Amino acid sequence: MQTLSPNIYSRNFILDIYRGIAVLLMMIFHFCWDLREFGFIDYKLSDPFWVTFRSIILFLFLTAIGWAAYLSHKKPISSTHKTRQFLLRQRKLLAAAALISFATYTAFPYQWIYFGILHFILIVSFIHYPFASYPLISATIGLLIGIIYYSTDWLLFPNIYHFIINLGAPQNTLDIIYPFPWVACVFLGSILGQLSNQLEQSFHSHTLKPLLITHFFTWLGQNALSIYLLHQIILYGLVSLTAYLLVSFF
Repeated sequence: MQTLSPNIYSRNFILDIYRGIAVLLMMIFHFCWDLREFGFIDYKLSDPFWVTFRSIILFLFLTAIGWAAYLSHKKPISSTHKTRQFLLRQRKLLAAAALISFATYTAFPYQWIYFGILHFILIVSFIHYPFASYPLISATIGLLIGIIYYSTDWLLFPNIYHFIINLGAPQNTLDIIYPFPWVACVFLGSILGQLSNQLEQSFHSHTLKPLLITHFFTWLGQNALSIYLLHQIILYGLVSLTAYLLVSFF
């Protein structure tokens, strides 16, 4: 049987698979949300299962951000070029976040997304950038944030929601990410980047079987942003079309 080296992947293949798992879980979560919206299934988003499900997805995505930032800093290129690449990615994120806000405002004017996952990643990437190449320091900061958040109320902002609403934001939004504890995940991601880099280097003398599932998750991970922007349009459209056909013909 033909075997493949990890070098077939254009990026860190462990990160791509990790992010690909997050993408798949996200699509499952949103597909269930769509089914709920059209009455095919019934559940509450506040149920512990769905709260935990969402938290797992956020943890995977946000640690992947710190992970990717570490690997980007370790590229053998000049610091000027690294900064240029970072700012280019940030511009793409800004455009994608603005697109999400515009699209949801157009489709759901009373629930539009003004600070969802892409908006959060855009801001936290700037905060994390100076620490990305120092995984131990970054992880320590992440752990401290987590400890403070879960053991004290110092990082709780009980009035922030009302403050945002007073600025004109809708009372209900399709997605919102508060800074804590999620910023900790990004800082913890750098240590995962260091570990994965070491692990991938240990594979250089080995080969991998070309499993279809590996390629599938790698493809998802490498196209995460595009899938994020497009998947809900497709899923929501399919579910709404199915609901329409069932009502019309049955």
